[in-house]
Amino acid sequence: MTNLTDPRSLLYRPGSLTPDEALRLTRDALGQCDDGELYLQFIASESFGFDDGRLKTADYSRDAGFGLRGVSGEMTGFAHANDISAAAIARAGETLKLLDPASASRPAPPRHNNRHLYTEASPLDAVPFEAKVKLLETIDAAARARDPRVAQVSASLSGSWSVVEIVRADGFVAHDVRPLVRLNVSIVAEKDGRRETGSFGMGGRWLYDDLFAPETWNRAIDMALEQALTNLESVAAPAGEMTVLLGPGWPGVLLHEAVGHGLEGDFNRKGTSAFSGRIGERVGAPGVTVIDDGSLVGRRGSLSIDDEGTPTQENVLIEDGILKGYIQDRLNARLMGVPVTGNGRRQDYAHAPMPRMTNTFMRAGNDNPAELLSRVKSGIFAKSFGGGQVDITSGKFVFSCTEAYKIENGRLGAPIKGATLIGDGPSVLTRVIGIGNDMELDEGIGICGKGGQSVPAGVGQPTLLVEGLTVGGTG
Repeated sequence: MTNLTDPRSLLYRPGSLTPDEALRLTRDALGQCDDGELYLQFIASESFGFDDGRLKTADYSRDAGFGLRGVSGEMTGFAHANDISAAAIARAGETLKLLDPASASRPAPPRHNNRHLYTEASPLDAVPFEAKVKLLETIDAAARARDPRVAQVSASLSGSWSVVEIVRADGFVAHDVRPLVRLNVSIVAEKDGRRETGSFGMGGRWLYDDLFAPETWNRAIDMALEQALTNLESVAAPAGEMTVLLGPGWPGVLLHEAVGHGLEGDFNRKGTSAFSGRIGERVGAPGVTVIDDGSLVGRRGSLSIDDEGTPTQENVLIEDGILKGYIQDRLNARLMGVPVTGNGRRQDYAHAPMPRMTNTFMRAGNDNPAELLSRVKSGIFAKSFGGGQVDITSGKFVFSCTEAYKIENGRLGAPIKGATLIGDGPSVLTRVIGIGNDMELDEGIGICGKGGQSVPAGVGQPTLLVEGLTVGGTG
């Protein structure tokens, strides 16, 4: 399927398009624009779903296309097609003639990048079809054998491999090859007629090898089963304003939704974020430091370069509670007069880039997690979250807990079901009263949605003690 000696051959084919033609067409189309690029992409993906003891789905797809974007002032013109050819790009270029000619000096191109954060090999080719199905069969059988209360097992395996090239009118050209894999296990446990679910997933920008290691998929089974059995014993969640202890790792998705989106450049340039115009102000408790870093090796949200060609980097958004900056793509950085941060991302060639998070996390503090627990007279411990949503303008969020416990007199009590956390991003950071020394990143399953586009993203945090959060319960 793939030519690993030259992945660009999947973008440039004899008789359709050459690199020289791509540059010439880009210059013709964007010559009167402030900024923009030709984005070429080939992507192959596959997914396997195993349910009810049998293979239910086996999907494979491959796609290729381009997106041509021109930017003049605050106006953007964008055209795309699933046909990488000189003729199609030339037709798309006609669309951009509707833009007003640029009136300001053009911004400099991205700096070139020699760093590669992941292998260029394709995970799709590395393991035969039969072995992928066999892995899911093995997981299903092993999970059912773990405990007689296991009533249902679902397992899924997915992988993708993308080749992208970014061509600019100023002659800048950059390309990247991006692998991504993921394994998920979900278990339904039953006892006395009651059924509860537990799930666990993992993945990143690497090959399938690690997922096929027995210690890896066995851990996924153990974690999913433990959550399901815990939830079998759960009682109705309490309700009201209370102290909440948030676990490390995946609970950072609350930080991602409640705070991260509000720090994206487009919302702040337009003044629609609860954090707009607050650079230099205190927005969190002392010790709260929030980072977005797309340069972490192998992480789900990592990129060697973003989708505009800018190398990713560590960006300190909040430092010791003080707001330091926003997440920026080229358009919003230029209009706000600040540096780009390497956060211009798009779902695929059919979408224009926008400022998006990569891996967003809070740095560790100095508190012992056990000591944080001991401080809580009455509250809840939220170990894992499911879905959540946020209103960018107000920062208000709602999150559902998939695994949580009562805390009584500094000790974990009964597991609870149906708990939701309700609050707002700007105030939740000011209510942090303890920051653990155990920062973890998530296992590599995050998907972030914004403006109709989905991209892989990472989250993380240490154990956090937060006072005065509203818990919506069932009891």
